[in-house]
Amino acid sequence: MSAEGVLLGRRAVSGSGSGLVAQLLLALICGGYAAGAALGWGSHELALFMGDFGLSLAAAIAAVSCFFYARGRGSRFRPAWLLFSFSSAMASGGNAVWGWYEVVLDEPVPSPSLADLFFLCFAPPAIVGLLVLAKRPVSRAGWVCLALDSWLIGGSLLTLSWSLALARTAHFQGESVTQAALSLAYPLLDIVLVSMVLALHFRRATGSRSAVNTAIAALALTVLCDALFTSPLLRETYRSGQLLDAGWFAGSLLLAYAPWGMRRIPESPPQPRHPRTPSRPIAGSLAALTPYLAAAVCTLGILYNVIEGRRVDRVVVLTGCAVVLALVVRQGIMLVDNIALTHELAQKENHFRSLVQGSSDVIMIAAPSGILRYVSPAATGVYGREAEDLVGAELASIIHPDDLGRVVHEVRRFLAAPPSEEPTTRIECRFRSGAGDWLNVESTVNRHQGGLIFNSRDVTERVRLQAQLQHNAEHDPLTDLPNRALFTERVRQALSGRRTTDPGTAVLFIDLDGFKGVNDRLGHQVGDELLILAAHRLQDSVRAGDTAARLGGDEFAAIVLGDGNDDLTAREHQVHEIADRLRLRLSQPYRIDGNDVRVAASIGIAFAEPGITPTELMRNADLAMYRAKAAGKNRVELYAPQMQADVVRKTELATRLRTALHDGEFALLHQPVVHLTTGRVSAVAAQARWRSAQGILFTPAEFPRGGDDSDRTTELGRWLLEEAVSHAAERARIGQPVPVAVRLPARRLLDRSLPLGSIESLVSRHGLPSGALMIELADSDPRASLDELEHRLIALRRLGVRIALDGFGSGYAAISALRRLPVDVLKLDRGLVEGVVESARLHKITAGLLRIAGDLGMESVADGVDVPEQVLALRAMGCTHGQGMAFSGPLDEYRLRRALLTGTYPLPGGVAQPVLTGSALPGSALPVGSSRPSAGDRIPHPSMPLDPLK
Repeated sequence: MSAEGVLLGRRAVSGSGSGLVAQLLLALICGGYAAGAALGWGSHELALFMGDFGLSLAAAIAAVSCFFYARGRGSRFRPAWLLFSFSSAMASGGNAVWGWYEVVLDEPVPSPSLADLFFLCFAPPAIVGLLVLAKRPVSRAGWVCLALDSWLIGGSLLTLSWSLALARTAHFQGESVTQAALSLAYPLLDIVLVSMVLALHFRRATGSRSAVNTAIAALALTVLCDALFTSPLLRETYRSGQLLDAGWFAGSLLLAYAPWGMRRIPESPPQPRHPRTPSRPIAGSLAALTPYLAAAVCTLGILYNVIEGRRVDRVVVLTGCAVVLALVVRQGIMLVDNIALTHELAQKENHFRSLVQGSSDVIMIAAPSGILRYVSPAATGVYGREAEDLVGAELASIIHPDDLGRVVHEVRRFLAAPPSEEPTTRIECRFRSGAGDWLNVESTVNRHQGGLIFNSRDVTERVRLQAQLQHNAEHDPLTDLPNRALFTERVRQALSGRRTTDPGTAVLFIDLDGFKGVNDRLGHQVGDELLILAAHRLQDSVRAGDTAARLGGDEFAAIVLGDGNDDLTAREHQVHEIADRLRLRLSQPYRIDGNDVRVAASIGIAFAEPGITPTELMRNADLAMYRAKAAGKNRVELYAPQMQADVVRKTELATRLRTALHDGEFALLHQPVVHLTTGRVSAVAAQARWRSAQGILFTPAEFPRGGDDSDRTTELGRWLLEEAVSHAAERARIGQPVPVAVRLPARRLLDRSLPLGSIESLVSRHGLPSGALMIELADSDPRASLDELEHRLIALRRLGVRIALDGFGSGYAAISALRRLPVDVLKLDRGLVEGVVESARLHKITAGLLRIAGDLGMESVADGVDVPEQVLALRAMGCTHGQGMAFSGPLDEYRLRRALLTGTYPLPGGVAQPVLTGSALPGSALPVGSSRPSAGDRIPHPSMPLDPLK
């Protein structure tokens, strides 16, 4: 139990304990008073004092108690307690006057006196207060019945009282009219008060039941003592301080205790109790028998006179006739009311019967034994079974066996719960239809005479739709494989439970190499068909307990659950073989529309480790897959922690790259392009170098990997172009004119952020002559339109800009670009130049490409010429220019100007005769001076160390 529950429990116990103490104290006071009255109080004077002023004090306490209780309450019963307070004040005043005569003046109380006035004012406020506490009727007939019930009770009591005692009081000799009236007023008011007490007992309102019942008991005790006092036998012998006063005393204190002492009892924690159903029928029966009991009391009063041989008093006859007449009128009203209620009940029954029979829901009533006692006609349309066939059958016989246990458990739980807390419950299960199949049925269950009412409806379509929506939310709409969300959940399940410590569970990430080219060449329809076929192959290749999924685009994934093998090395080898077979399976040709479509597969593997999360495991597999693509594609890579470190390094590099340009960390270098026949510098290739704030030098092959096709990369390209043009113009002004080559991707030339006029304005702004700028076009992007690229290059050539095709021989699009685009120079790919000496195959390919360049009248530049043997081989094959460490690495502006001042580089094997015409790149200017460089001006040999930024 919580601390708050313990505290509330203690408060409740303390409240109930204080209430019990108050009750015991009240009982002791009343008992002490009764004992004193029974013993005569020890003296005549004390008896008179306690019988008069003691009763006055008790009534005053009741008046003050009821007044303060009514003052602090805002309920509709506040007037009743104020009236009770006024009534008690009148009783207190009457007893005080009585004591004034008997105790203070020591003389008999005159009749009539002021005390009679106070006592007569006691009953009317109490009667009105009881009317306030009564439940008010809602119709005129109810008010009439309430008045008739009160008269029936009062008239019957008047008849009986008159027969027994009041007739003698009314004919008492020697008394004045006032004294006789007072003698009759007291019992008549008591009869009215008793009538209201009895009427209120059957018509009391809900709320503050304990206080109201206690107040009724107090008034009933007071009325009983008044009735005894008005009897001739006791009145003649009554003296103050006798035992009869103990009743009045207890009634006053009980009324004073009623609003306060009984209020604390409900604060205790209510204990769950079953409703006492027998009390309500008994109370209802007594209320219904009240008129007949009243008539019986009248009859007893008349019979008493007859048995005693007395003449029947006219008061008894008139009162009895009035009671009988009231009874007849009341029964007539009740008869008319019952006829109206019966008619209304019949209408409502017909209305609800039509609703039940016309409802699309099936309403069934089951007995406590589970036998169906009623089934509505809607069962024919919903279940396909006649209602008559279901009546008498067991409810369990139409429920699916797999759902029966759950239904029984829910019904038992529902019946055990209190009806006030859970009036209904809802059960969903499968019912057998007339066709023999199972329908999903939702039922609202209510209690009914110990049994159950089922209000059932067919929700089969809704359940089917929910299942379909759930499936669509968790599966890929194209391949019907689990999507990323469901795959992540399967990975989470594989890493939890009994597989938590299983190191053999692995996740495979799969990417289809070349899929984008299929979309570009053959269209997206063929691409979708290829994805569907690849999904089928993947699904067929995994085991029954494994999961294959499509994560999006051409990326797939699979979970290979562990087999409990503790040998991790053997398990890695086994999963690697599975992934390699899967790679070969996915790389086989796909037959689509009569054509064989080929793609490859790059697969990354990551194994589960203790404490790894699903997100981390999937990230590791993704990193391994990208490592497989970066390593050449169509291969399988196993995740290693170094991959994550590389990603972190690249991310940090990309972050620093965003601010490096604005911080001035980039430097412009130029690498000479040398004529392979004369050794002269024909052009320079502009390159960017990045020396970070940490002192790390990044080459062009390194730092672009930290960026992407973002605004930063675009800004870097603009900076390189503008710096190269600016330095070329500056060199031309000092007498060292040499063309500068700037490498730009094809997509950059088509980018709207680099319009055609920007290059023209750049050249004209710096005064660069025609032919001094050459754009090295990087291998064409498949996304770039050759038509747009052709128009753009033609416009650039009109500006005097020369075009070089960079990386020729390395891609499929090179021949197409050579055929369509206006190209002046072919730049051989570094991959061809590196193997031109060792590989006879590459030697022949390079020779063929150079022959094509010569036939088209183009100059050729070999990139990556690093050793003298390459220079000799390329020159023999007809290559006109070379660029690489065989001549010089990238130079800063100071060393470049020294190299241009010298003008030539030594060639291996001496100066050879040119095979192809032309001694310089188109538009190149010969360097100033023709003499051989001196020893001090000679360019260092490639074998000599050289820091290009010093």
